[in-house]
Amino acid sequence: MMKKSVFLGTMAAAALSAGSAMAQQTMADVQAAGELNCGVSTGVNGFSAPDANGVWQGFDVAICRAVAAAVLDDPMAVNFVPTTGQTRFTALSSGEVDLLPRNTTWTFSRDVDLRLTFVGVNYYDGQGFMVNRALGVSSATEMDGATVCIQTGTTTELNLADYFRVNNMSYEPVPIETNAEAQQQYLAGACDVYTTDVSGLAATRASFENPGDHVILPEVISKEPLGPAVRHGDDHWADLNRWVLNALIAAEELGVTSANLAELAAGTNNPEINRMLGTEGNLGEMLGLDAEWAQRAIAAGGNYGEIFANNIGEQTPIGLARGLNAQWTQGGLMYAPPFR
Repeated sequence: MMKKSVFLGTMAAAALSAGSAMAQQTMADVQAAGELNCGVSTGVNGFSAPDANGVWQGFDVAICRAVAAAVLDDPMAVNFVPTTGQTRFTALSSGEVDLLPRNTTWTFSRDVDLRLTFVGVNYYDGQGFMVNRALGVSSATEMDGATVCIQTGTTTELNLADYFRVNNMSYEPVPIETNAEAQQQYLAGACDVYTTDVSGLAATRASFENPGDHVILPEVISKEPLGPAVRHGDDHWADLNRWVLNALIAAEELGVTSANLAELAAGTNNPEINRMLGTEGNLGEMLGLDAEWAQRAIAAGGNYGEIFANNIGEQTPIGLARGLNAQWTQGGLMYAPPFR
């Protein structure tokens, strides 16, 4: 009996050791390559799109750069891989990308069946509808018989079917693959309505020559918690990405900005700021990083509020209000667990 117990204990220890080694593989691979492979959209202004110089910019891009800064000490050490609604999950599961922050909704089936691990929510969204103002439509309930541009392979496609069924209306889908294709088809009159997340509609409308000619209808027909995803099975990599996102969110709440970061990193009378920025405790060591990992993540593009304001906020062409994405102290849902 004693021999059996010793044997089982040895087997358990070996399995734990093997699991621990496997759990850190993605970070080791990223560090060995010196580059983070990040899955983004094929181009959604404000979220992920190359600028005139071919440099990727946007809200989702900033998440990638924060992770690269924390892990590689270089926010520019990112290989951006454009993906569509159909190809994004294959890109992640196959290892083509290490991180998928591409405006992707966290759902039961994606979490459980597709074996994705969502590390948090970086944008609380919902599905809406955009129409040409000239149609005179003021509500989604007036769209019976409409032709609708819809991206395939998305929750948007399923929500659309549910909404029209519940409201006893019919529609004709116009399937599209990318946001650029949707924009082209919509402006060409191939569909009466374009439906996607409200943030995506705002980003698309901002790129039009005459954005005022188009209206986003008031109905929001779904919950779309968007967040970065990684593969199942690498808890360490998931933890790292989760806490980089949390650092950006917590930094805004705690008043840590790109402007005062260096000053606060010298030490403050707030223990949580000190733990997060690495002047107290050993949180970086727990992640397999140095003490300044969160400093680098915040320095890459600012805290969550700065990233939001600079890429998609009310003073940008996208023009999105914080809404549900405000800090919990301001009536929103943004909330980071304690750095302790």
